[in-house]
Amino acid sequence: MMTNPVKLAVVGAGLVGRRHIAAITHAPDAVLAAVVEPSGARFDDVPVFPDLPTMFEAQQVDGVILSTPTNLHVDGALQCIAQGISVLIEKPLAATAAQAAEIAIASAASGIPVLVGHHRRHNPIIQKAVALIQSGGIGEVRVAHSTCWFYKPDDYFDNAPWRKQHGAGPISVNLVHDIDLIRYLCGEVVSVQAQTAPSRRGFENEDLAAAVLRFGNGAICTLSVSDSVVAPWSWEMTSGEYPIYPVTDQSCYLIGGSEGSLSIPDMRLWRHDGDRSWWNAISATIAPRNSADPLINQITHFAQVIRGNAAPLVTAQEGLRTMQVVEAIQTAAQSQKLVQITAYSDDVLAAVG
Repeated sequence: MMTNPVKLAVVGAGLVGRRHIAAITHAPDAVLAAVVEPSGARFDDVPVFPDLPTMFEAQQVDGVILSTPTNLHVDGALQCIAQGISVLIEKPLAATAAQAAEIAIASAASGIPVLVGHHRRHNPIIQKAVALIQSGGIGEVRVAHSTCWFYKPDDYFDNAPWRKQHGAGPISVNLVHDIDLIRYLCGEVVSVQAQTAPSRRGFENEDLAAAVLRFGNGAICTLSVSDSVVAPWSWEMTSGEYPIYPVTDQSCYLIGGSEGSLSIPDMRLWRHDGDRSWWNAISATIAPRNSADPLINQITHFAQVIRGNAAPLVTAQEGLRTMQVVEAIQTAAQSQKLVQITAYSDDVLAAVG
């Protein structure tokens, strides 16, 4: 049984990688043992390697965090799995669902755990919401709405021109977070309808999208995303999770049930006084929850996964399912048809359990 802090390597020391490095310093169960960064950046008292093979030859680690560009995730993940090393892969799991399936199959076949970095699931707000819903606090989930609206400044795109290209719009870059949480809160998505609007700034990708999701339990969700709308309704600006964003007192998710409704992240639980009737008064109570940095929680959980004390909260299969919904939204918007999510259900998903 491993009792010392787990030794972690971070691959990719960009903005997200540096957030993981900072989180590791606050996690008592983990230490930073290596950084893989081809730019040659230096980190105090930590060896830096140009690539994974070089690092594996020189340094012993217990787990790897992949925060590289998405198109490099498959190669990095397969290298880690081949070494028998658990890996935390930043969201999205891969650039396509087919690539995500490669990782899921490799993880299942080898027994090496993969944790997908949908860190919002580790936020106490979301954990409380899931517990409340699963305990029947709002009755049967019938409907949900997700809003992801904000305005990214021009220099956000100018500093990284790839963000202007096809495939780098807010559906894949931003909405993937919200889809993962809506799935976590409401269940599996079985069909999708969608619309998109071209970028008002003249970029190749969309800057506005909306979709209707149907879940296997019969619930329906409407969601929309835009990176060119001035608004206070997004997880970034309502949760207070990341201090670089201003915080509003609004909510971005609404979950409606047969007995009540819940707004998130303000955690207001709405119920009628007495019998359920729109003529009866309705009032809200605020569900109490703890406060903690989800990235630190995620590192702590990853350490437990490495030690064999916990199964990944977000498995490769979960990351694959979220990628399927992302691709279905894109396909539905392009084809203007209802898209059924059936790909991989018989072969890949069966293979990964």
